[in-house]
Amino acid sequence: MNWQNLFSINITDSYALSVEIGPVFMGGALLAFVVYKVYCHRFKNQQNWDIVEAEVSLGGIGKIKIKPGYEDVQIAHSAWTELVTRKAALLVDEEHDLIIEVYNSWYALFQEMRRLIKSIPASQIRRSSNTQELVRLLVQALNEGLRPHLTEWQAKFRSWYEDAIKQYPSKTPQEIQREYPYFDSLIKDLLKVNKDLMAYSIVIKKIAHGPIFR
Repeated sequence: MNWQNLFSINITDSYALSVEIGPVFMGGALLAFVVYKVYCHRFKNQQNWDIVEAEVSLGGIGKIKIKPGYEDVQIAHSAWTELVTRKAALLVDEEHDLIIEVYNSWYALFQEMRRLIKSIPASQIRRSSNTQELVRLLVQALNEGLRPHLTEWQAKFRSWYEDAIKQYPSKTPQEIQREYPYFDSLIKDLLKVNKDLMAYSIVIKKIAHGPIFR
C-alpha cells in the first residue's frame, strides 16, 4: 500500500475485497473526533438560558436570581421530577390523605434531593455562581423548609398513630388521625409547608424548562 494515499481498495487473487486505511486518513479522523468533542464540551459549558428571578417562601429562601447553564438545567429538571412525582408539590387533602403517607413521601423526597445535591461536581459549583445559587435553593429547601416540620411533628405523630390504630380498630385511618390531640396544629403547619413546596416546585420548573412555564 502507498501510505501517501488516504486509503486504498483492492481485489485480491482470491477475489476478496481488501481495504487498507492509511495513517493520514486515521490522523484526520482522530483530529475531527477531538474537535467535535471539544466543541460539544464548550457548547455545554457556554450554553445559558434566560435569567429566572423569584421570591421563594419555603425555608425563608427569599429572592433568587439564576441564569442557568446546561448542568443547572439538568439538575433542576431532576429536582422538579422528584417534587411533582411525590406528595410534596401536590396539594394535600386533609380530609382524605393520610399524614403517615405524606411523611413517607417527604422522607423519600428528602433522601433523593440530598442524593441529587451530592451528585453535583464540586468543580461545577466552584466555577459557577449560578450553580452555587441553585445548590443554596436545594439545600435550604431541605434544611429550613422540610426539616423543621418533620423534626417537630413526624416522630411524635408516628408513635401516637401506631398505638391509635390498635385503640380504634373500627375507625378508618383518616378518622383515626383526626383523633390526634394536636391534629389542628399539625395539619396547619403541614398544609403551610405543602403550599410552600408547590410554589417552590414552580420556581424549579422555570429553571429547568424556562420562565414561560407556570
